[in-house]
Amino acid sequence: MDPTIVLIVGGGLALLFLVVGIVLSLVGGGSVVEERLGRYAETGGMVTTVSDESADRDDRPTPLSDFLNNLGEGTDLFAGISTNLAQADIKLRPAEYLAARVVAMFGVAVVAFVLSGAILAVVGALVGFFIPPIYVGRARKSRLKAFDNQLSDMLNLVVNGLRAGFSTLQALEAVSHEMPSPISDEFRRVVQEMQLGITMEEAMDHLMRRIHSDDLDLVITAINVQREVGGNLAEILDVISFTIRERVRIKGEIASLTAQGRATAWVISALPIALVGLLFAVNKPYIMQFFNPETRSCGIPLLSLAGLMIVSGFLITQKIVDIDI
Repeated sequence: MDPTIVLIVGGGLALLFLVVGIVLSLVGGGSVVEERLGRYAETGGMVTTVSDESADRDDRPTPLSDFLNNLGEGTDLFAGISTNLAQADIKLRPAEYLAARVVAMFGVAVVAFVLSGAILAVVGALVGFFIPPIYVGRARKSRLKAFDNQLSDMLNLVVNGLRAGFSTLQALEAVSHEMPSPISDEFRRVVQEMQLGITMEEAMDHLMRRIHSDDLDLVITAINVQREVGGNLAEILDVISFTIRERVRIKGEIASLTAQGRATAWVISALPIALVGLLFAVNKPYIMQFFNPETRSCGIPLLSLAGLMIVSGFLITQKIVDIDI
C-alpha cells in the first residue's frame, strides 16, 4: 500500500477525532453545573449519587449512554425506571438498566440453549429478562426495611440535637454524618438540596418520593406542620419515635409468627418445579412427551395450567400472611 495514502487516512482520522473531542468537551463542560443542579432540582432528587469524587469520575456515563438517556428523557418508562433505581440505590441510568435486562435475557437464553435446546431457551430468555426487575425490587424492599428500622434512632438523634440548641438543618446534617446507610445517604441528599437553595418542604417531598414509608410520612408531616404553626418539634418527634419503635416491634413479632406460613408457600411452590427439573435430568424423553407434536396439544395446556395454579397458590398464601399494621 502506498505510504502516502496511509498517512492521509491516518491524518484524516486523527483530525476527525480531534474535532469530535473538542466538540464533546465544549458541550459537556458548559453543562456540568446545570447537570449537577438538575440532579436535585429538576428530577426531584430521583437520582443516585456517589459520596466521593473518585467514584463519580469512575461512574461517568459514556456518550452512548447519554444519547440513549436523552432520547428517552421525559417518557413515563424512563421516569419509572429512574424512580425504581433511586429507591433501590442502584447507580445505573435507565438506558444502562434496559441494556442490563437485554444482556441478562440473552445470557440466560444461551445457557439454557446449550444445556437443553431451543425450547427451554425461550423460557430462559423470559426468565433472564425479569431477573433485573426482581433484583431491583428486592433491593428496594431491603433498603426500605433498613430505613424504617433506623428511623427511630434517627429521630432520637434529631430530638437530642434540637434540645441541645441545634436548628432543624443542623440536626439533619448530624444525622447525615452520624447515622449509617441508608438513612444517612438520604438525609445527606436532603441537606445538599437545602444548601443549594431548595426549601425544606420541597427537599422533604423529594425524600418522600424516594422512600415510600408511612413512618417517614408521619415525620415529614410533623416537621412541615411545626414550621407553619410552630410548637415544640422535639417533643412531637419524641412521641413519633416511640410510636415508630412500637410499630417496628410489632412488625417483628408478626414476621416471626408468620415465618412458617411464608416458608410453606415457598416450599410448596418450588416442589413441583424441582420435581420436573429432576425428572428432566433423569428421564428427558418422559418430560418431552409434553412437547411432542402428537401430544403437545394436551401437554402444553396442562403445563400452563400447572404454572398458573402454582403462581396463584403462592400469591394467595403470601397475601394471607401479609398482615398490615
